[in-house]
Amino acid sequence: MVDFFKSKRNRRITPDGEPLEDVGGGGGFGFSSPLKIAIPAIIAIIIIFVVLTSSLKIVEAGNRGVLLKFGAVDTSVSLSEGLHFVLPFRDSIVPMEVRTQKIVESTTSASKDLQNVATEVALNYRINPDTVPILYKEIGLDYSNRVIVPTIQESVKQVTARYNAEELITKRDQVKSEIEEQIEARLTPYNILMDTISITDFQFSDQFVQAVEAKVQAEQRALQAQNELRRIQIEAQQTEARALGEQKANIASAEGQRQANILRAQGESEAVKIIDAQLRNSTEYLNWLQSQRWDGKLPLVTGSGGGGAGGGNNLGAIPFIEIPLGDSPESTTTSSAANNSSAPANPSTLPTAPASPPASSTIPPSQ
Repeated sequence: MVDFFKSKRNRRITPDGEPLEDVGGGGGFGFSSPLKIAIPAIIAIIIIFVVLTSSLKIVEAGNRGVLLKFGAVDTSVSLSEGLHFVLPFRDSIVPMEVRTQKIVESTTSASKDLQNVATEVALNYRINPDTVPILYKEIGLDYSNRVIVPTIQESVKQVTARYNAEELITKRDQVKSEIEEQIEARLTPYNILMDTISITDFQFSDQFVQAVEAKVQAEQRALQAQNELRRIQIEAQQTEARALGEQKANIASAEGQRQANILRAQGESEAVKIIDAQLRNSTEYLNWLQSQRWDGKLPLVTGSGGGGAGGGNNLGAIPFIEIPLGDSPESTTTSSAANNSSAPANPSTLPTAPASPPASSTIPPSQ
């Protein structure tokens, strides 16, 4: 009975109701024996390929893998970069980037003196590679918006409120350090590591900017006035020093001139005394002086200018120089002796040169 129904089920008929023969001999399905072997093999290969594909997972460079077992996070392992084998249909891997990342956040806050300050902060951060599964389990992939952005905003507002607007500019490094400390303290419990933070911009209200500019200009004008006053004082001191120096120089010059005059007068006085002494003792000096002053021309007439032996003038006796003689008896005797000894016998007689003139004297030649 079974064979009857089986043969009836496998029998093929034409549209007219006539039976057709089973040409393929494939058990009533029309498949040959090679196809019966190939089809299951292909299906098996596909299944194996799918299983292998599901078992091999690759974690890209710069990432760590979070292992999920039926959706549950395995916090005991953090898959590193490379190829990993997992159980198909049970395990899956979620990659999370552990490279240094950057986030830029703008925050508006109020300073200590109630000035509105718009601050732009750039934060470089990275995830701790060893605690990636914990971060994924507690926060998820959107940890940036859930944790980092609120942390930056709150930290900036807290630190900005401690300083007035001017100190935010003049103490920028200190403000940056405090913001960095605040952010690091808030991100560390979430296993997020902060690398660097930068305050890229501080923006204030227009009224404050104008007030700061006016203050800076006033300080610059005051500084310029101080510099001008200092310059005037220095110039006055230089002028005073110059005048004092000139005064001292004039005093020194006058003192030097006075000393020179005194020395000159003393020298002349000593010279007069020496000459007077020489004249009292001998007339050789007069003869030497006569030879020095002679111009080389002989006088045509020599003689007394109207005085006798006791006359008061002694001009013709010495034709070269005129020496005033005193009224003392010694000088009168000396001049008379000189008159008698120097008067020539006739006009053509030459004056007698001194017997022993100095080495530097010159005896006029006879013509």
